[in-house]
Amino acid sequence: MKKTGDKTRLVVIGNGMASSAFLEELVRIDPERFDITVFGKERHPNYNRVLLSHVLTGEKTLKEIMLHEPAWYERFGIKLRTGVKVTAIKRGRRSVTLEDGGEVPYDRLVLATGSLPIIPKITGIEKEGVVTFRDIDDCEKIRGLSSGGSKAVVVGGGLLGLEAAWGLKKLGMDVTVVHLADRLMERQLDGVAASFLLEDIERLGIKVLLKKETAEFEGDGRVENVRFKDGETIPACLAVISIGIRPNTELAVSSGIYSQKGIVVSDTMQTYDPAVWALGECVEHRGATFGLVAPLFEQAAVLSNHLAGDCRLVFSQKPVSARLKVPGIELYSAGNADLSGGVESVEYIDRGERIYKKLLIKEQRLEGIIMYGECAAGPYLFTTLLRKDDISGRRGSLLGVAAGSSFRQADSMPDDAIVCGCNGVTKGMIKEAIEKKGLFTREDVKRETKASGSCGGCSSIVDMLLEETLGSSFQSAAGAQSICGCTRYTRDDVIKNIRERRLTTVSAVMETLGWETVGCDSCRPAINYYVSMVWPAEGTDDLTSRLVNERVHANIQKDGTFSVVPRMWGGATTPMELKRIAEAALKYSVPLVKLTGGQRIALLGIKKDDLPGVWRDIDMPSGYAYGKAVRTVKTCVGSRYCRYGTQDSLAAGIELEKVFNGLWMPAKVKMSVVGCPRNCAESAIKDIGVVGVAGGWEIYAGGCGGIELKSAEKLATVKTAEEVIEITGALLQCYREEAEYGERVFKWIGRKLLKEVKKAVVDDLENRKALFSRIKEAMNRVSDPWKERIKRAL
Repeated sequence: MKKTGDKTRLVVIGNGMASSAFLEELVRIDPERFDITVFGKERHPNYNRVLLSHVLTGEKTLKEIMLHEPAWYERFGIKLRTGVKVTAIKRGRRSVTLEDGGEVPYDRLVLATGSLPIIPKITGIEKEGVVTFRDIDDCEKIRGLSSGGSKAVVVGGGLLGLEAAWGLKKLGMDVTVVHLADRLMERQLDGVAASFLLEDIERLGIKVLLKKETAEFEGDGRVENVRFKDGETIPACLAVISIGIRPNTELAVSSGIYSQKGIVVSDTMQTYDPAVWALGECVEHRGATFGLVAPLFEQAAVLSNHLAGDCRLVFSQKPVSARLKVPGIELYSAGNADLSGGVESVEYIDRGERIYKKLLIKEQRLEGIIMYGECAAGPYLFTTLLRKDDISGRRGSLLGVAAGSSFRQADSMPDDAIVCGCNGVTKGMIKEAIEKKGLFTREDVKRETKASGSCGGCSSIVDMLLEETLGSSFQSAAGAQSICGCTRYTRDDVIKNIRERRLTTVSAVMETLGWETVGCDSCRPAINYYVSMVWPAEGTDDLTSRLVNERVHANIQKDGTFSVVPRMWGGATTPMELKRIAEAALKYSVPLVKLTGGQRIALLGIKKDDLPGVWRDIDMPSGYAYGKAVRTVKTCVGSRYCRYGTQDSLAAGIELEKVFNGLWMPAKVKMSVVGCPRNCAESAIKDIGVVGVAGGWEIYAGGCGGIELKSAEKLATVKTAEEVIEITGALLQCYREEAEYGERVFKWIGRKLLKEVKKAVVDDLENRKALFSRIKEAMNRVSDPWKERIKRAL
């Protein structure tokens, strides 16, 4: 293989958004592997095509929508050649031929040639004034042809066509949208949403003609009129064609690379030539082509993963979401908008407020989302759709989420969920930037990640992630905040009313406090927890206010199956338990049996209908791996077997777990008990850690072994295991009563300060015993949910 120095020669043809995302990911993973040359047919560096309508109106400049300036390429040693067209690929010689006759060799070749606008066969389409709307040159051409008060026609009433129409309207033109279908955006909207859209587009001063087919562009050299097949004619000095795109396969086809609708690629983005890969709008994958940006970012991640040598990712097609970037119009659509094929719908409509929400459901899973007028919940619902969550028993609450005035449940979105579709920025990328670069505001996030910097549709989610990641720091800067956008009440307000008015149900709280909506997936679980915390005996657990994992009592996996993690006291088990687990795994064809980091065994890939049977057959308590509860108490063998052990950590850990297992908490709680300071069960990074020392035990609190690595701090030194249990119980109850719902122990202690916690649960003996008494009362109400479900199934 020919190389430049020690580097493999990589040539990329195309410098659009797909190419940009691929290069960005590749140099992040392995910046030294390749000698990279990029050819772009346009004379400009790459830019965000999503924002073309903003450039058309003059709201943004080319510089403002650039993805990477020339300095970025220089920093990574990438040779960027703009305004250069590649005319041929000589696959036998592994080289590309340029328009000027030059030839550039490659070891690996990536095709990112994008798409071409579909040009209909209409008489006169070659006339001056008939243009497409796909790139910066088109914007400049349209601006040059437009003049205030003159008439323009946009052929096509899809996303890009409507955005072009708005751009022309902003330029002062008299605009008419001509659309062949009976409604605008028919691929994304149903009749109700499309009717709202039509009214709002016309309210902006844009005329719309539906069910119109263009027959001819009339005029002497330049378009003057547009004639339709029904004989009607309207004047126009500018006609913008925006009826769709097709993959640009011309270079690939002329070079013998197998193509059909697009350049055919495998799940790894490789073409039929093993030295050639492709991505973006030019490709065809399993019969599908791509016109929105979200799949391009995933393709970029897959391709960079393979070229960097890791080779673990594969591309799979997923539903896509779409927003219309026209000021004053809130519209969000995702997945399937068609009710055929056994699809049901749940709908909310308020014609006075011009709000419409529709969830399309098949076999208790979201198939599609249509939102008009209020779209804050769109990204969360889209995540629910992508994960194929079972929403049985939750259909009404999901619609309640969609109908709410705002939405804050960002923590249920996975880290790989795309928050900013315009720039391919995921939740994980935003959180990492907030944590590692010390970001505090949306403007900080916009500057570092580009999220919320384009259409602005993800701004509310960015704010949620700032709050979720900064926790108390965010709240102290912003002051007391309501528990979600559905209400003005804070956490303390809600708990005070629950206690003073003796409210024992979620519905009673919401009715008494005058909730503005039916609640959302942020406030309802929090209220449900607060009710049970204040009134452990009288409070009613509202299952509709729990998320899917807690309702099903198992963690849902990415493929829609579930995991079962039984309780193993202190990480100890017996031959009979292992036998029952093995027999159940065989009986239900469990695809993966795995040891967990919490010293337990997980059975993964179990169908929902098989859960009660698995629970019955293994005959073990629930491990609460799915819940905001006390999950595990990890132990070492301690003095019972270890020659270094100073205390019987195994017995103490098992007792601690049996006392507090399954108790509902603001967030998950993990504990550990070790027999000596060698810390073989990581007590130093647990929510609560207990360490055996000569003559007694040390109790630590506030550790974390996750993304935010934090060492626990010493809370107390005691002599007996009974004191360990009492102080641990007091600490847990104090945490239960004072923490925000969803706030981990280490976050709570950081906000409250350890000395205050120590004073409340260690030094003040009377308060400690009162806290312990309250947690014992709460524990008396805990039952094993698996056994309860098995009883109901009999």
